[in-house]
Amino acid sequence: MTRIDRKFAALNAEGKKAFVAYVMAGDPDYDTSLEIVKGLPGAGVDIIEMGIPFTDPMADGPTIQLAGQRALEAGQTLQKTLDMAAEFRKGDDETPIVMMGYYNPIYNRGVDKFLVDAKAAGVDGLIVVDLPPEEDEELCIPAQKAGLNFIRLATPTTDDKRLPKVLQNTSGFVYYVSITGITGAAEAQAGDVGPEVARIKAKTDLPVIVGFGIKTPDNARDIAAVADGAVVGSAIVKQIEENRPVAEILAYVKGLADGAHSA
Repeated sequence: MTRIDRKFAALNAEGKKAFVAYVMAGDPDYDTSLEIVKGLPGAGVDIIEMGIPFTDPMADGPTIQLAGQRALEAGQTLQKTLDMAAEFRKGDDETPIVMMGYYNPIYNRGVDKFLVDAKAAGVDGLIVVDLPPEEDEELCIPAQKAGLNFIRLATPTTDDKRLPKVLQNTSGFVYYVSITGITGAAEAQAGDVGPEVARIKAKTDLPVIVGFGIKTPDNARDIAAVADGAVVGSAIVKQIEENRPVAEILAYVKGLADGAHSA
């Protein structure tokens, strides 16, 4: 069992839904970013999604694009992102870390080297948004063999014909993208999401977590109520963009986590 599997088993035993928080590694700078990441579990975050900054993040809206630019300008690299995970692990050996990003930086480093380094840094899973299931031999299957979960995204346009292919080599959880379009766009609606989550859960035993378009504690609660949990990214990254104090950012995250946990 990976840390992700253990986390969902523990939440399940408590009858709780998961709250997943996304932050861009290195935004606005390495030290501040690390301080935020270290504070996330105390704010109620069950799984941390750590963004790998990249110059051409095609699935992301302006908020996360700008976060990536800030991180890159501050000197963040894939190595420093791995360093951040390793540094976090010194004080927390339980909270799962999922690295989310694009294939180019991983390919550039070399898949085998990246997987060895990610495992050593205490990373538990990967979300690589520009590698479809047809490319599973490239990274997905090697990652699973290395003991890392490979988490796939399903979307409102993933029809019944496509869904089995998407689920084929997925592990850890399924990330359901609640809206068509980019991160940080429209607000997710539980009424739209519920039937889609049920459709996916009919085809897999994996937890289904919903992200994109969740901005408030009430929204997190409503979405978590129809899924196995909720992910918030852009709304948290926006707080960082506004240069709010770390304590204030973590208080905001705690409100979202409390919302999801009350579902």
